Amino acid sequence: MTRQINAHALPLFSAGIRHWRPLLSSAALVLLSACSPYRPILHEEDTLARSGFVAHPADTTARWQMMNLLPANTMTYRMQGNIPVLLYADPTACGCVYMGNISAYHAYQSGHHVSANEEHRMTAEINQHPGWDWSVWNWRADPDVVSGLRPGPVQVQY
Repeated sequence: MTRQINAHALPLFSAGIRHWRPLLSSAALVLLSACSPYRPILHEEDTLARSGFVAHPADTTARWQMMNLLPANTMTYRMQGNIPVLLYADPTACGCVYMGNISAYHAYQSGHHVSANEEHRMTAEINQHPGWDWSVWNWRADPDVVSGLRPGPVQVQY
């Protein structure tokens, strides 16, 4: 019994190591944050924004359902009339869909190598899910615009 009591009297770390603990724990936190699983996704979002894509939050149930029809973290497109609108769904980091036109896609391509197989995959994917509803992404369906918290644009152009 006295041995157990005396065991608590000994310090867990010696006096020489004790002053290094804050530095070692800080270094461990820096190393763990460098291994963040969101880093590639956040880099991709930054690249999309610099290329001219606009993030549209999936802040309604209908928008969330439409976002989940898209492949996650993958470039695809949907036709709006005769014009293709490029889409990038990000349900993990921002819960939004990045939308852009052809010029934004060309700016995106200049920094990324997009293979012919990737282009074919985009075409095949649109044929699998033809039920895309553009009305839920209209600015008139935006909850902030409807409630008067934010004015809506005159016309949305992609």
